Amino acid sequence: MDNIYITPEHELLRDQVARFIAREVEPYAAAWEEEGCVPREVLRKMGDAGLLGLMYESEFGGGEADALANLVFAEALSQSTFGGFIITVLVHTDMASPHLFHAGNAAQKAKYMPDVIAGKTITAVGITEPGAGSDVAGMRMTAKQEGDEWVLNGTKMFITNGVHANLYFVAAKTGTARHQVSMFIVEKGTPGFTVGRALKKTGWLSSDTAELVFDNVRIPAGNLLGEEGKGFYSVMKNFQTERIALAAMAVGHCTQALKMTLDYVRQRQAFGATLWDKQTIRQRIAMLDAKTRAARQFMYHCAWSVTQGRDIVQEVSMLKALTGELVNEVLQTCQQFHGGMGFIRETAIERLWRDARVLGIGGGATEVMLEEVAKRY
Repeated sequence: MDNIYITPEHELLRDQVARFIAREVEPYAAAWEEEGCVPREVLRKMGDAGLLGLMYESEFGGGEADALANLVFAEALSQSTFGGFIITVLVHTDMASPHLFHAGNAAQKAKYMPDVIAGKTITAVGITEPGAGSDVAGMRMTAKQEGDEWVLNGTKMFITNGVHANLYFVAAKTGTARHQVSMFIVEKGTPGFTVGRALKKTGWLSSDTAELVFDNVRIPAGNLLGEEGKGFYSVMKNFQTERIALAAMAVGHCTQALKMTLDYVRQRQAFGATLWDKQTIRQRIAMLDAKTRAARQFMYHCAWSVTQGRDIVQEVSMLKALTGELVNEVLQTCQQFHGGMGFIRETAIERLWRDARVLGIGGGATEVMLEEVAKRY
């Protein structure tokens, strides 16, 4: 389907990502699901290919691309059938390292950005807590300044890349006001900073997810990221990038599942004919394809609006809610049409079905997104 926002250069990027996935991911990622981690070597190869810093400064090895190119990358990446691999990369490129890009000072960027872009340093972002998810201002973790250090105390939960990341961007309260939050840079190995436990999940099995514990963690005053007390707003700003990336993941799952299911129902025989010969099968697939194409066009329009500098919090919230629900509708139906094979762990459709479920939860639950939409009418 034609897309007025896509250029020949975008298609070259899409082809590059597709070749990388076919060569480096799909043949091996089943083993990563068992191991619970994407090998660092694979991420370094992505860095070598220039895929981990598309929007960042060229002086550090980045591509200085815009939000549309970044969306093309996320959508192309999301053609993989392994959601754990996809989210490992997208957290690094679209959810964690953008905090350094947007708020980091010259010294912080010079120190960390080259290795982040090269895939030698993998990042995570610590916002969610056991008692505070979508309610970012409700976090309890604290950071108090003592001389030329900050002292961090608290716990973060459900942190993607949390076990194996090298660099963490962590939010903490730096005052008593509800929105008085600041962001900090914390390196792995800092005394008092530990992985409380690795979390076992229903899906995203090749993505490492962790509880993080901060027990009197002392970091230099220079590790404050951005302005003190302005972290809440930087988190809110970055949510727009994150939610477009998650929408791309959802749309990618939808398109892959529909392709697989179309192939399957055209071959599967039942009651003397293929499943494709059943009117209800054809019509359900056609409707889900229509919804997916419509969501995809909306997604590209949102990314284009970002390049125009528009305030699109309402639209991105709509997009996140829409695609988070749509991907579950599509995968539930596609799995159903696969019958018993859709419930077998080795099949791609079963894996996509598991991985899709969290897309209505993570990055802003559907209900929270709809409230963000409603309060802007």
